[in-house]
Amino acid sequence: MMDYSSSSVHAVPVSVRQHALFFDFDGTLAPLQDDPDAVELPPNGAETLTKLHETLRGALVLISGRDVRDLSKRTPANIWRAGGHGLEICAPDEAPALRGVRVDDTLLEDTREIITRFDDVRIEEKGPILAIHYRQNPKAEQPLRAALDQLADGVDGYKAQHGKMVIELKPLRANKGVALAEMMSKPGFAGRHPIMVGDDTTDEDAIEVATEQGGFGIKVGDGATLARHRFESTDHVWDWLRSIVNEHA
Repeated sequence: MMDYSSSSVHAVPVSVRQHALFFDFDGTLAPLQDDPDAVELPPNGAETLTKLHETLRGALVLISGRDVRDLSKRTPANIWRAGGHGLEICAPDEAPALRGVRVDDTLLEDTREIITRFDDVRIEEKGPILAIHYRQNPKAEQPLRAALDQLADGVDGYKAQHGKMVIELKPLRANKGVALAEMMSKPGFAGRHPIMVGDDTTDEDAIEVATEQGGFGIKVGDGATLARHRFESTDHVWDWLRSIVNEHA
């Protein structure tokens, strides 16, 4: 992975006929918060995404680690939504199933037992995925990582993935790169080149696949990345999106 300097929003061209756009949610379209439940799109964000969806003739996907039911509450229903790192995908205007697959009770209880050792650490249940947030206690990172890595190693079909002040216990099949590849085979996407925009470790899988398929990635914020471009913040992402919409208004 490499570090790239920040790109101007006008230096990242988009062809609305040749590209498909993929966006992470937390940290990409919405700033990270101590409380994941407080994360939301900025004012007029839903309207901008809807216009962008129309401009791209539907080749727009939100691909998030959030459960698809949670993601759908925070984003427009008329665009593609891939939740659980792509485990569940909803087409435009498709409502998610009322209930998804839950994490195994034993894994949940074992994780709860671990986090009782640390102050200000919380679990977010995202279907079959557990996100353990330690943003309010960053000193817990190393021992928490060690304990959760050991736990995941003993659970068949699971892995621990480290992100920004979060550790996710997730099924191996929950992979944004796999989800992006699946979407690119669908009508309306086939023949286009994918652009993946994300801020965290899990987004690098999709950035890698986007690059392999003739597109590229955009990293939001700092950190090493496979992406060709970088935006400094979510504000720059929205400046870029509005510039695309305005250009084709």
